[in-house]
Amino acid sequence: MLNTAIIMGRLTADPELRKTNTGLSVTSFTVAVDRNYKSGEERQADFINVVAWRGTADFVSTYFKKGQMIAVQGSIQTRNYEDKNGNKRTAVEIVADNVSFCGSKAESGSTYGAQRAETAPAVSYQSADAGSFSVLPDDNQGFAFGADDDEGLPF
Repeated sequence: MLNTAIIMGRLTADPELRKTNTGLSVTSFTVAVDRNYKSGEERQADFINVVAWRGTADFVSTYFKKGQMIAVQGSIQTRNYEDKNGNKRTAVEIVADNVSFCGSKAESGSTYGAQRAETAPAVSYQSADAGSFSVLPDDNQGFAFGADDDEGLPF
């Protein structure tokens, strides 16, 4: 079976980090994703709910802001709940496995503040020829490079 979702769009609000009772990091956010359209048609967007856990949640809440372009790869999850009025509801969301910057360098760099102005933003890179590489924050060490998939490397 296959359950994979990949979206790219803009954050509708700043992600806010929360902690569970057991101390796990979690953040929920919404991504506005443009639909395909033809010239002369009005643009439309879908608003996709995303939830990120643990390190991914920390990463998103630290480095992403409202309006910034984001790419999300994960799986679709549904859950049932009862609202305040006792109505049964179903929530559909993407559980993020990987997130990436996908805006311009100037756009990504402008969200770091003075203390990180000189540091390049974290990005993910995927090549059909060379596999997948990520540049992710390394605790208090700046940024670290890592290969996500050693199997796809040509050397």
